[in-house]
Amino acid sequence: MTRENPSRPSELGPLEPGTRQRAQLSIRIADIAWTALSVVAALWVVLAAVDAVRGNGSWAYCAVALVLLAIGLTMRLRAVRRRDRM
Repeated sequence: MTRENPSRPSELGPLEPGTRQRAQLSIRIADIAWTALSVVAALWVVLAAVDAVRGNGSWAYCAVALVLLAIGLTMRLRAVRRRDRM
């Protein structure tokens, strides 16, 4: 078995200050974070709504989850638009 040469540059390029990849790094991290928040909030909305319909939960939890989902999706869309401008 042969091992790949570890000194090969990656496809992403260097993440040194001043490079394009470095400038896009914070945008990518924000994009991933808002996507994760949106997914978690969407799951929370579904679970809270199911519990409220069954009578085990409160509609207040569902409302709070909907607000967080709206915030997460709005910030996700802003991140995508900001990324398209770069």
